[in-house]
Amino acid sequence: MTGMSNQSEGWERQYDLASTRPEIDQAVSEILEACTDQGYEESATFAIRLSLEEAMANAMMHGNAGDESKRIRLSCRIDGKQICLEIQDEGPGFDPDTVPDPTADENLTIASGRGLALIKAFMTRVEIPRPGNQLKLIFERV
Repeated sequence: MTGMSNQSEGWERQYDLASTRPEIDQAVSEILEACTDQGYEESATFAIRLSLEEAMANAMMHGNAGDESKRIRLSCRIDGKQICLEIQDEGPGFDPDTVPDPTADENLTIASGRGLALIKAFMTRVEIPRPGNQLKLIFERV
């Protein structure tokens, strides 16, 4: 884990994580604590936890294909207006347009696509720049 700033105008941290649950869980825990410290309500921290855990699991299992030697880079910026999370794995990426809609009748029994749909439901904005091995998640305070 690297680089930290904790100032009255916000909180920022960058992580360079192994693709392992203990490192990921520690980073998620720190980020959730920072959300609370920055005055975000329980409903916001719930949305962040769910989305971040899903994005990190996808990076670990799909992007890095379970290879613990591959890294996940995570950056977080929190201020009074928004929370911005950026997750990047070492995988080849994916085309988000090819992810099946899990709510379509023909896809109800397919597990693929549910995580991304969940993230999109909880975040204000989700960006997936090419080649698709990075996610940018924005949660705006209402």
